[in-house]
Amino acid sequence: MAHPYTPGPKQFVFSVGDGNDQHVSVGDPQEAYEAFSAFFRGREADTYTIRDEPARQSVVLLPHLGVISRITDADHPRSEHLQVDRPNRYLPSAMLFFEKGYAGLDHFGQWFSDLADLDASPETRGAARAAAITTEAAAITEVGRIWADSGYVDPSDTYYIFFDSHDVDDDRAERAALLQLIAFLGLERVDAPAEAAGGEVWVRTDPRLVVECARWA
Repeated sequence: MAHPYTPGPKQFVFSVGDGNDQHVSVGDPQEAYEAFSAFFRGREADTYTIRDEPARQSVVLLPHLGVISRITDADHPRSEHLQVDRPNRYLPSAMLFFEKGYAGLDHFGQWFSDLADLDASPETRGAARAAAITTEAAAITEVGRIWADSGYVDPSDTYYIFFDSHDVDDDRAERAALLQLIAFLGLERVDAPAEAAGGEVWVRTDPRLVVECARWA
């Protein structure tokens, strides 16, 4: 159950650039998410913007480019951009914004301050993200985040499976980052069963994985 906004209610503005902005007043993040879901699914647009004007923050969804941008004009103004590989990433990013604003999207993926950086291949972006992680604590947190997005534990509790049922062409940046982090942490990657989807990554259980993935489950 979503925690109510305190103080509440909270106001957001939804827009697609056609001048017909929708102003909503909501009591909690779930209510905000439901309102935006209806707004998002009821339109065909290149750009969808959610603005929290009192906080001077916004998130911009650009499905035609496969990009999400987050912007803050408060204290230290900045904007960052994220390349997304799957269309089902847009609404979850909105929910994180409704829950915790700009900072709520910190662990949603690899953010770049320059849009031009998104032109790099997914593998290059993923490797760069992994290379920027230099501590074991940060690495295991990132592995847990990736697992939580599309993973499960096999019934024998022997393996952690990442990218469940995904093809090798899915999640290329995330997979590149994961493989580098697996090596950094000294985790044991094993061959997936013959019947597994081509994009799945199987890792033998490890006490660090057990603890971290439990936090994300």
